[in-house]
Amino acid sequence: MSHPHPELSHPPTLAEGGLRIVALGGLGEIGRNMTVFEYGGRLLIVDCGVLFPETEQPGIDLILPDFEYIRDRLDDIEAIVLTHGHEDHIGAVPYLLRERRDIPLVGSRLTLALLEAKLTEHRIKPVTDVVREGETRSFGPFDAEFLSVNHSIPDALAVALRTPAGLVLATGDFKMDQLPLDGRLTDLGGFARLGAEGIDLLMSDSTNAEVPGFVTSERNIGPVIDEVFRTAQERLIVACFASHIHRVQQVLDAAVANRRKVCFVGRSMVRNMGVARELGYLRVPEGIMVEQRELEDIPADRLVLVCTGSQGEPMSALSRMAGRDHQIRITDRDTVMLASSLIPGNETSVNRVINGLTRWGARIVHKGNALVHVSGHASAGELLYVLNMTKPGNFMPIHGEWRHLRAHAKLAALTGVPDDNIVIAEDGVVVDLVDGQARIVGAVPAGYVYVDGLSVGQVTETSLKDRRILGEEGFVSIVVGIDSSSGKVVAGPEIHARGAGIVNEDFDQVIERLEAALQDAAGDGVNDVHQLHQIIRRTAGKWVSDNYRRRPMIIPVLVEV
Repeated sequence: MSHPHPELSHPPTLAEGGLRIVALGGLGEIGRNMTVFEYGGRLLIVDCGVLFPETEQPGIDLILPDFEYIRDRLDDIEAIVLTHGHEDHIGAVPYLLRERRDIPLVGSRLTLALLEAKLTEHRIKPVTDVVREGETRSFGPFDAEFLSVNHSIPDALAVALRTPAGLVLATGDFKMDQLPLDGRLTDLGGFARLGAEGIDLLMSDSTNAEVPGFVTSERNIGPVIDEVFRTAQERLIVACFASHIHRVQQVLDAAVANRRKVCFVGRSMVRNMGVARELGYLRVPEGIMVEQRELEDIPADRLVLVCTGSQGEPMSALSRMAGRDHQIRITDRDTVMLASSLIPGNETSVNRVINGLTRWGARIVHKGNALVHVSGHASAGELLYVLNMTKPGNFMPIHGEWRHLRAHAKLAALTGVPDDNIVIAEDGVVVDLVDGQARIVGAVPAGYVYVDGLSVGQVTETSLKDRRILGEEGFVSIVVGIDSSSGKVVAGPEIHARGAGIVNEDFDQVIERLEAALQDAAGDGVNDVHQLHQIIRRTAGKWVSDNYRRRPMIIPVLVEV
């Protein structure tokens, strides 16, 4: 899917002393976060993430930002600053580094460690620069200050960018949990200090802008998880994000209290928790962990499995368990806990997994019936708090679908930000900050780039349309032998159908129509293969539509003899 802007032309040359901001992802969608800042001919990128496919994108593994806007300016990039280690913020980095491998990667210790583990699989050795909250770095004309923020992954950062054009604060994903599990608070004092200095543009997380109040503290989940452990009959399976170290820590603590062993299931879960444990972000008590090969030797009521699949991902461990396609077989004495929020668009997939697990009798605990997860994103009360504290000259909501962006813009207006200084943009829209005023000045291409296996960008919207037709309507192949000189039919038509809901015997009715149409074409001197294909498609397609109200893919095969 692309985001065309027919009302916006290509942006003019950036005014001298101005700062240009172009989001190549993350606006109007949850995922694919990537923002390009330009000053004085130099570029700084903040985040470079992926979007996960939906059901109408069959066969797609990942969706990347479109790098076309910066492809001929790769040497102008000073660095990629990463706010935290979630896939929607770091997942596309390997694909950008394929185009220029020495772009410096800047981020916190955990963020870069998770990314380096991923880059190893891509056989890329990155150039990294580890930063901590309170530190500053200069990248060409960009002076970056890093501030701690609380999120659903440790070591998340906000970044304040200073240029001669003004001060920009990009919050990254954040919330304001006052009792975080790791004791690391969002730096509200730093936000207030920057506000007193004068923030020219605030770019703030909008995911929960429609949700009133404040996010519940992570600490409130602990007793609920412990209760699930105590009441589980036998085996307990916990599904969460492979990056949610805080949640996994709570599971480990509950396992110790309830004398259970823990096994990580799934490659990404094993990899990420290994990194977190090695760096000290995950505290693993001695003797609690077991390998998957040891599971049969441990009583079911003394075991907890931690796996991926809380979003219903088709190839995840939990989805395969639900579909009886995994060595771990669900029984009616198992308890399954989905310890994560539901990403918009994944409702159908998650419900399918829940139904599959329930079919085998498992007890399912999820956010809808128990407090087993809280969001990692600030609700409206927290967003108002930040707006009032920072008092930005201009405001641009980021990280959210359209409804989230507009809801956040309304909050900004309530706090006194003038309407003319609130910029609601989407992917590809170019925003310039000049003389203290942020304005939309144009648009650049920012479509979806699909990853399908080893191919990147080769699958197009047309390809996906064909896949959807094949998946929903099936196909009909029609083989015809024709005389290469006259175009007359010498064999066939022979018709085969798959998934079209039509038995082969019924095609006897259309064969006569095809023969007549091809005979008329030959009589008119038509022997061009493309034209004959079109005649076959029209004739067969009309018959199928009239008789079955279906639109399968019609595939003509002409054999010239």
